[in-house]
Amino acid sequence: MAEAVMLSADQEGPHECYLTQPPAPLQTLVSWTHVIYLLHALSLLTGILGAATVVGAFLVGWPSIIAVVLNYVKRNEARGTWLESHFRWQIRTFWFGLLWVSLCILFVVMTLGLGILIAWLPLAIITVWFIYRVVRGWLALNERRPMYA
Repeated sequence: MAEAVMLSADQEGPHECYLTQPPAPLQTLVSWTHVIYLLHALSLLTGILGAATVVGAFLVGWPSIIAVVLNYVKRNEARGTWLESHFRWQIRTFWFGLLWVSLCILFVVMTLGLGILIAWLPLAIITVWFIYRVVRGWLALNERRPMYA
């Protein structure tokens, strides 16, 4: 969809330029994106308030698993809209977090358990990173801004 925009009056002659704007997402898709952030936040709270760790609750807790499944189910509907960046942000948060945690676990296993004395620090950083990613993404969504902007 192209939209004509008149340039300012201080320019000579009538000028029009055409801007191509990405289609606006349906309100239901915005609501789904809120639900997905809510599920991730629920996993974080489970880790903070419960017996599980934040990292463990985020990666294997049912709210985050459901959130990632919803990301993949709804991702095609978000293509070409500003919400596409939110879906990419949420999916990458999960998979990169899983990668970093897997590397920490591999380190602990390869050091026959002694690596746990060192691995707690990167796991703490990953915990803060998870919280940051969910909060930053949800704030941007509330402001109707794409991620990476």
